[in-house]
Amino acid sequence: MSTGPGMSSTAIMTPGGAPTPAAAVDVKPGRSPSRIAFERLRVDKVAVISFFVVIFFVVIAVSAPLLAGLSGQSPTYVNSELVDAYGYPTIGFTSDHWFGVEPLLGRDLFARWVYGARPSLIVAFISAVATTAIGTIAGLTAGFLGGVVDRVISWFIDFVLALPFLLFVLVAVPIATSWFGSPESMEAVQISQLRMWILISVFVLLGWAGLARLVRGEVLSLREREFVQAAKAIGVPTRRVLFREILPNLSGPIIVSLTIAIPSYVSAEAGLSLLGAGMIEPTPSWGRTISEASRFFAVDPLYLLMPMLAVTALVLSLSLLGDAVRDAFDPNTRR
Repeated sequence: MSTGPGMSSTAIMTPGGAPTPAAAVDVKPGRSPSRIAFERLRVDKVAVISFFVVIFFVVIAVSAPLLAGLSGQSPTYVNSELVDAYGYPTIGFTSDHWFGVEPLLGRDLFARWVYGARPSLIVAFISAVATTAIGTIAGLTAGFLGGVVDRVISWFIDFVLALPFLLFVLVAVPIATSWFGSPESMEAVQISQLRMWILISVFVLLGWAGLARLVRGEVLSLREREFVQAAKAIGVPTRRVLFREILPNLSGPIIVSLTIAIPSYVSAEAGLSLLGAGMIEPTPSWGRTISEASRFFAVDPLYLLMPMLAVTALVLSLSLLGDAVRDAFDPNTRR
């Protein structure tokens, strides 16, 4: 629109004909894809509820000593006087034992429940963060450098993806544990902690390849884009091109992969503990509790229901949050 002799070039005509300074016009600034995604997550009720459920369990895991102290109980203290001659609890809910006591040993179920959140969340979050970092770096390197580097990394990706996960873990955990000493030379708590770190190592070893393949494919496409070619043409260092030009464009798939990996590792830790390849006594674990409680469901259903509900709620919330994150970063969806 042309301007008159007495009108500034920064003025805009209003419907009534009066000029309005351009600075007074509410112009919505451009938003990055990440900002758009987080704004969509903020108004997604399912995502918000799922997020607070996850935070609830994180607070329980972090505050386990405080919560157990409120009831005045220890997760490992044996109350043999609270079970009968057959090992069945003689009490239910009480002011001292909020969830009752465990069959056979009489240990406090509430204390073991809050402490049982720790192994699942520690294993899941550390494994997910580590696999995401390794997969991202491997995919970036393979896709950007290409050639021999790409072929070698791709071979490792295919090799890792071909390994049978469950069989590998069931075999690797006892073998790796034996490398650090015989069971007779270590206490049960030390063996359980060692198993937790072995599980994390195995999850990281087997879990990075899927994301690496995804990132590699995206980088192969992005490295031919004009902004990357321009950066390379003016002599921008390779590291800066990778982490300043290409990586920000991969934030969506990487965040989605991270949020989906966490519930997978929670389920894997609980399942492996149930199968005997995870935590061992006396370390509380939801998976191991479920394994032990399945024998007493007919007479003490709460023993099984509480860890089952916790695992179900945590995995479901993480899965729904992961789906919401994926949809928020997908420009083709409108939630």
